[in-house]
Amino acid sequence: MPQKLSKRRSAADQDKIVVAALREAGRPVSAYELMEELKGSGVTAPPTVYRALQRLIDDGLAHRLESLNAFVACNHPHHTTKAVFAICDACGSVTEFDSAAAIKALQSWAKGSEFQVRAMTLELRGNCKSCVAAT
Repeated sequence: MPQKLSKRRSAADQDKIVVAALREAGRPVSAYELMEELKGSGVTAPPTVYRALQRLIDDGLAHRLESLNAFVACNHPHHTTKAVFAICDACGSVTEFDSAAAIKALQSWAKGSEFQVRAMTLELRGNCKSCVAAT
């Protein structure tokens, strides 16, 4: 009997599916939440999702929020500095913004201290304007 060959998606196609799911979520999501969301599209193996997320991060299309162990689509693709995130503890909203001055200050400190930076994630935790107004 002839064997049925399954068509494998290219890494680029997998990346498109994953970044679309991140954008659609509109909030930070874990890799396992992504896998659950992508069940119907055939992207379900943990290594596949993690590799796609890493490529998206490397390409500046997604970010990992360290404090939440979650991922978000980049709102400012091709920004010139590292992203900074304001994360609301009350409603869970995440706002991404550039802060060249903060990044420059940290890079200057690292250089002066002969500290080699491998990665930099800046996260502000607190309450957003809407949640502050509601209290």
